[in-house]
Amino acid sequence: MTSNSAQQDAAVADGTILASSAYADGRHLAARQSIYQWQRPQYDLPGIVVEELADISGTVIDVGCGNGKFVNRLHRDRPDLQVVGMDISAGILADVAKPVLVADAQALPFGDDSIDAVLALHMLYHVSDIAATIEGLARVLRPGGVLIASTNSDADKQELDRLWARAAGDVLGIPEGPARISLSSRFSLEKAPGYLGAAFGGIRVRKLPGVIEVTDPAPVVAHLASYQSWADRSGVPFHETVSRAAEIVASVIATEGTFKISCLGGILTCRH
Repeated sequence: MTSNSAQQDAAVADGTILASSAYADGRHLAARQSIYQWQRPQYDLPGIVVEELADISGTVIDVGCGNGKFVNRLHRDRPDLQVVGMDISAGILADVAKPVLVADAQALPFGDDSIDAVLALHMLYHVSDIAATIEGLARVLRPGGVLIASTNSDADKQELDRLWARAAGDVLGIPEGPARISLSSRFSLEKAPGYLGAAFGGIRVRKLPGVIEVTDPAPVVAHLASYQSWADRSGVPFHETVSRAAEIVASVIATEGTFKISCLGGILTCRH
């Protein structure tokens, strides 16, 4: 691992950045989520979670619930459940259906065997000690409880990785610039079963492949710009690189009609 990669990994798990900048409100997260409007096929991720919880009753905690996309859906579709949204950032919880709790996933404020299901959706890559956090999630689950985690593959959105490296290189005047920061690489779809298998059995992986196709650079620009909280770790003038990326995408669209991005995410369901 290069020094730059190590610094980026540390920044991805920096609680201060997460609570005060990256997820201080829902703006950046919403920008990253919005690009999936152009993905085919489309997946109803909250609906999948609802399906996975079909045989669960009692209490569900959504650890790192962000802007409450899953919490709000569970309140609507499963009013019989006691759903608690939890996040390290108080600001991002403003529009999440209550009850909510400001807490760190690495120090869960719940007793042993007290929770029926835990959601850890696109967030385990943000904790500094992934293995210990998963042990904590297992600790609070009752026997027979379920953990639902999600993340992206190492192969996810590689076109954006190449776009960023090219744009960064152009800005710096070199053939290829530094790699863009990756949020999911610390707990990717390939790494996740190994981490989860240390505490859970019967891990089921549901892969969700797709292709995003845009005819306007704006969604790509919004997605890239949503990483602004880590701009000082990017190794390149951030805003200039985003602008150059927009020019490259516009050029591709002008010649090919669309800009395509291959996606691969996944949901992992684990029984305690």
